[in-house]
Amino acid sequence: MKTYLVTGGAGFIGSNFIHYMFGKYGKDIRIINVDSLTYAGNLENLSGIEEKYDYGFVKADIRDREAIRKVFKENDIDYVVNFAAESHVDRSIENPEIFVETNVLGTLVMLNAAKEAWETEDGYKEGKRFLHVSTDEVYGSLDDPEDYFYEDTPYSPHSPYSASKASSDFLVKAYVDTYKFPAVITNCSNNYGPYQFPEKLIPLMINNALHGKELPVYGDGKNVRDWLYVDDHCKGIDMVLKGGRIGEKYNIGGHNEKENIEIIHIILDTLKEILPDSDERKKNISEDLIRHVTDRKGHDRRYAIAPDKIRKELSWEPETRFEEGIRKTIEWYLSHEEWMAHVTSGDYQSYYEKMYAGR
Repeated sequence: MKTYLVTGGAGFIGSNFIHYMFGKYGKDIRIINVDSLTYAGNLENLSGIEEKYDYGFVKADIRDREAIRKVFKENDIDYVVNFAAESHVDRSIENPEIFVETNVLGTLVMLNAAKEAWETEDGYKEGKRFLHVSTDEVYGSLDDPEDYFYEDTPYSPHSPYSASKASSDFLVKAYVDTYKFPAVITNCSNNYGPYQFPEKLIPLMINNALHGKELPVYGDGKNVRDWLYVDDHCKGIDMVLKGGRIGEKYNIGGHNEKENIEIIHIILDTLKEILPDSDERKKNISEDLIRHVTDRKGHDRRYAIAPDKIRKELSWEPETRFEEGIRKTIEWYLSHEEWMAHVTSGDYQSYYEKMYAGR
């Protein structure tokens, strides 16, 4: 039985990864979830998992050296999947320091703890791997509509968030180069799907539209992102963890480039199609809710990943068409309105009321 240490496993992608892995491997694996349970971490995302599988939760911050060392000391960890990160660009603009502390220092703490636990006189214990989950935002913005991000695209981060993730990527690479540390890096495009905290575009628009609230869109709304259904991402991570070459990085993208304003129209159209006429909320769903607000500082215009390397080496392909994925996502949120009400009851609401006040 292999033991996985998943950091940030109560968050959006981390919790989906845990569901995916237990769904695929069942009782043949063990997962330890380390999460500090900040505003975006929610143990409700993993409801029922501990009753079915070999799963443990440790409430700890990845910046806490002693807590992380204790996890490694008490468990024979085979794989680390490092999701834990501050990830919202708007918050990084308001408070860059916490992003540097969590995304850079936290990654360093994880690397040191794994290195200490795995290192031997001859190298490292057999079969150990550290997978660092990163983002396409480290590459900057694409100006030419024919260009794509490749693994050798130079880094050019434009926000405190992307700069902190770029720094963490370089730390992982430095440990591979200096210490021959058994690590790999993945850089993914924008994820969407169940359990995503509603500060991100898709769940924010779904929730606001259902409640007849304004749908704020930055600038002209024509910023382009490549959208990846979260289950496809989880499958890619699993494949890189098992078959990726040590020291390499792999881009994981969805081949679903869409403008932000297009995403909003698709959400509105899909909601109107799905909701029954008897649902009073259907009357509130209208393009009139869209409000263009002052553009985000340093807002990148276009991201687009070329996942050629992971396709060629590991035969990974995104399997979920956006039209299918967005419908599944909306249906999930409609069937989990209690979850949405709970996570939007506190920090999220006050934060966004402040952000969009007066705009």
